[in-house]
Amino acid sequence: MAERDFLQQLKERVLIFDGAMGTSIQDRSLTPDDFGGKDGCNEFLVLTRPQVIREIHASVLAVGCDAIETDTFGASRLVLAEYDLADRAYEINHAAARLAREVARDFSSPGQPRFVVGSIGPGTRLPSLGQIGFDELLTFYTEQARGLIDGGSDVLLVETCQDLLQAKAAIVGCQDAMAAAGRRLPLMAQVTMESSGTMLLGSEIGAALTALGAYDLDVIGLNCATGPQEMMEHIRYLGRYSRKTISCLPNAGLPTMVGGKAKYLLTPDELASHLRTFVEEHGVAIVGGCCGTTPAHLRRVVEVIGRRPPAPRTPEHVPAAASLYVSVPCGRSRAFSSWASGPTPTARRPSARCCWRGITTAWCPWRASRRKRVPTSWTCAWTTSGATARPTWARWCAASSRRRCSRW
Repeated sequence: MAERDFLQQLKERVLIFDGAMGTSIQDRSLTPDDFGGKDGCNEFLVLTRPQVIREIHASVLAVGCDAIETDTFGASRLVLAEYDLADRAYEINHAAARLAREVARDFSSPGQPRFVVGSIGPGTRLPSLGQIGFDELLTFYTEQARGLIDGGSDVLLVETCQDLLQAKAAIVGCQDAMAAAGRRLPLMAQVTMESSGTMLLGSEIGAALTALGAYDLDVIGLNCATGPQEMMEHIRYLGRYSRKTISCLPNAGLPTMVGGKAKYLLTPDELASHLRTFVEEHGVAIVGGCCGTTPAHLRRVVEVIGRRPPAPRTPEHVPAAASLYVSVPCGRSRAFSSWASGPTPTARRPSARCCWRGITTAWCPWRASRRKRVPTSWTCAWTTSGATARPTWARWCAASSRRRCSRW
């Protein structure tokens, strides 16, 4: 029912998500005692100070937001291990989702249901750089997603992705958790584009769309790192080429040092104006805020966006293959003539430098007859449509990276 409700609402109107959990926590000037001796672990507050998190959720629903994200951005076993809380990963995710569910229920009405979005952050190690193995990372994400599902989340969101391989591990982990629970929840993925115009490891937006668009995602979009102005060209690209629903949750501008602290200076009117442009001109259907955004920002977004239906889009489908860095249109032939960058391809085959289900080294399906081991620094995403489509290959070939963002 939750899946149908969320996706049905998404067809009917633009949905507005909440803002920065970290900013709201920081504004409350909590002490180390509030964190139960785990100072800086915002996720642990769902157990030590649940009332604080409940008030934060209520503050954004009160101004009209449609969905709240759980306080679980860094609640994977990988990140919690830094606070000696690894064994409590499932418990924390379950408690966070249950708490958000209770608040959402209080604010829901027949005319405006409120949704709980299970937040899954990037963690602190990048598989594309060899800092952690794909299978180990997959296990952590599956555990986190299982806690969020069992706690009552309506949607799962893999956010602030900086490493495509990490993003794929999280997506597969969510799918595995849903399969185990016997439930299918809407699944979202949001990448983060730096001020340089690429993801942290140099991936362009086209590479991200090609690599992640092959998965069974309901929504793909952007969040974090920059304000809406710096996201304009990336949103324009998604609006033109993405066959998935598009989301955008920008920061309140780029951070500026004020009194020795990073401040986000984009005003509520400015944020709302940019998001309205994204909705009206590029067909973005989910908006909200990330670092530095407050209930005041979200109130203005609600006033400006209202309950309008999503703008119609007719995306252009371009079959392509992607390296870690770029996406290259490829038509329907398996014999690509060249790649835009990276190692020199073979004469009669594509470079075939992909990773099979993200394993550190594995057999490449393109060159199975030669049984040659290939590095994991490339992605082979076969996304052509029609009778010659190879969705299985597209789903399991992958590679890329991501950093930790505290959603301040």
